[in-house]
Amino acid sequence: MGLAWQSGERADRKQRWSARASLASVTLAALLPLLYGGVGGVLLLLVGAAGMGMAVAGLWWALTRRGAARVAAVALAVAAPVAVVGMFASTHLLWVVLLSLTLWVLAVVTGRYALRSTGLRPVRVKEHRTPPPRRPFLVMNPRSGGAKVERFGLKEKAERLGARVVLLDPERPRDVTELARRAVADGADLLGVAGGDGTQALVAAVAAEHGLPFLVVSAGTRNHFAMDLGLDRDDPAACLDALTDGVELHVDLGFVGGRPFVNNASFGVYGTVVQSPAYREDKVGTALDLLPELLTGQSGPRLTARAGGTTLVGPQALLVSNNPYRRDDPAGLGRRERLDSGVLGVLGIRVDSAADAAGLLLDPEAAGLTVLTAREVIVDADRPTVDAGIDGEAFVLPVPVHCRIVPRALRVRVPRLRPGVPQAQPRLDWRRLRKLAAAVGRTAVTGRRAGGGPGRPG
Repeated sequence: MGLAWQSGERADRKQRWSARASLASVTLAALLPLLYGGVGGVLLLLVGAAGMGMAVAGLWWALTRRGAARVAAVALAVAAPVAVVGMFASTHLLWVVLLSLTLWVLAVVTGRYALRSTGLRPVRVKEHRTPPPRRPFLVMNPRSGGAKVERFGLKEKAERLGARVVLLDPERPRDVTELARRAVADGADLLGVAGGDGTQALVAAVAAEHGLPFLVVSAGTRNHFAMDLGLDRDDPAACLDALTDGVELHVDLGFVGGRPFVNNASFGVYGTVVQSPAYREDKVGTALDLLPELLTGQSGPRLTARAGGTTLVGPQALLVSNNPYRRDDPAGLGRRERLDSGVLGVLGIRVDSAADAAGLLLDPEAAGLTVLTAREVIVDADRPTVDAGIDGEAFVLPVPVHCRIVPRALRVRVPRLRPGVPQAQPRLDWRRLRKLAAAVGRTAVTGRRAGGGPGRPG
C-alpha cells in the first residue's frame, strides 16, 4: 500500500511540475518580445501578424483572380512573410520570435502531458474477440494506390489464408455492390476490400446490411479510413493478418442521399471540382481553373445546410464526415479520434473577401467558420441538384440531400496488433492547468485528496 501511495505521489509531482512548466513557458513566450524589444517589440509582433494576414489575403486573391492579377497576388502572398522575417532580422529580434515560438510549443507539450496524466486515457474503440472467418471474400482493385495489390502480393497472401479473391478489371467495370451481395448469397462470412475508400464504402454497406464483418486492406492512395482504424498504411499485407489473428471494432457508417460513406461527403467547391473529367489527371490545374467563379459565387449552387438547430447559409465549402475530425492538434489534422461517437462532423466555410480569408487564420472563432456535430444534416440549394464528392468519388444528387449516421452499424475486423491506433489528445485548458500547478499534495484534480482517499497509506 505504501509503495503504491509513493508511486502515486511521484506521478502527482510530475503532473504538477509539468503544469507549472507549461504556465511558465507560455508566460515567458508572451513576455519575451516586451522584455527584449520594449513597446517596439510588441508593435513589431502586431505588424508581423498583419503581414501574415496580408499573405492570406494574397492567397485569396490568387484563388479568385486570373491572369496578371493572380500573378500579383501570388507575389504578395510570398513577399509578405519574407518581409516580416526580414523586418525582425533587421531589428535583431528574429531570435526572440523563434525562441518565443519554441516556448509556445513547449507550453503545449508540457500542458497536454499534465492534463493527460489527470486520469485521461486514450480513446479506443472497444475490441470484440470473435473466431476467424471460414469463407472470407475480398474485392481487390489492381490499379489502386499505384498497383499495391501486385507490389505487396495481396491476392496471393489472401488466398493462402483461405479467402476467395476477385480482381477488378479496369477495362470491364463491375458493380462491386452486386459482387458483394452475390458473395453473401454464396455463403461468405466476411467481406473485404483492397482499394480506395469509395469502393470500401460500397462493400461496407453490404456487410452492415447482412451483419457480417468487414475487412479493410490499405491498398488505396490515401487510406483515410484505414488510418483512423490504426491499420498499417505502409504495409497493406499486414491488414490481412486479421483473417487469422484479428478482433472486431464496431464503428459508425454514414449515408448521404442513400449512398454509404466511411470518411466524408463534400459539397460546394470540392464537390464541383471533382466533377471535372480533367481533375484526376491535373488536380491543381483543374482547381485553379474553376475556383475563381466558384469562390465568388459566379457559378455553382448557393447552398443551405441544416444541422441540428444550426442553419448554414451560403457556405462555399461544406464537409460532412463520419465522426468529427480533430482540430485542436496540428499533428492530428485530417484524423478522427474515434469512429463510434454516433454523430456526424460538420465543417462549413464561407469567405466573401480577403479580410474574411485573413480572419480564418487569425481568429479561431471566425464568423466564416462553422464547426459542429449532428446526427443528421440536410443540404439544400437553389438548384434541383448539387455536386458532391463522396469518399473522393464524384456524384450529382437531387436536393434536399439527407445525410445521416448509423451508430456502430459496421463490424470491422482488424489485426489484433496494429501500429497506428490514434491517441487521445486533451484540449488545453489553462484554468485547469493553473489549478493543477497550484495544487499541493494529492488533490481533487486526479480524484484523490491529500487528506484521505484511495492510495493513502494506512
